[in-house]
Amino acid sequence: MTQIKMTVNGKSATADVPDNTLLSEFLRENMRLTGTHVGCDTSQCGACVVHVDGRAVKSCTVLAASLEGADVTTIEGIANGKDLHPMQAAFKANHGLQCGFCTPGMIMSGIDMVNRYQAEGQALTAEAIRHELEGNICRCTGYHNIVKSIEDAADEMSGMAQAAE
Repeated sequence: MTQIKMTVNGKSATADVPDNTLLSEFLRENMRLTGTHVGCDTSQCGACVVHVDGRAVKSCTVLAASLEGADVTTIEGIANGKDLHPMQAAFKANHGLQCGFCTPGMIMSGIDMVNRYQAEGQALTAEAIRHELEGNICRCTGYHNIVKSIEDAADEMSGMAQAAE
């Protein structure tokens, strides 16, 4: 057993976990944050994507004990109270989901994608979005509405970043 301490969605989290506990398991079982989905156990599907220290990570590939002191954000931690994050709102407005199983991972990947492209001053094209989503699998859609959702959220997030400056 290893005692871990990290911040999850802005709150301190401490637990004793077996050394082989994956982050996805820690979030779902210990923290009861079930928005992080596990679809494949092989890091192929991307349904388990969360942010660790601001970067997208497939939580089924990371040992919780390796994240001592890390800042973890899950799908449950991105809204501002009742106000959806712009990526969540864009997925809702553009029907970027069907069954919803892959949606948390898609949203978390989309936020990371937008943040990285904006930080680098690069344009986030539909082609770039499709390339970036190669690690996220959706079995229900043709990705068209997912790509549109990320494009729209990127515009909104860009406007928010400019207003903050």
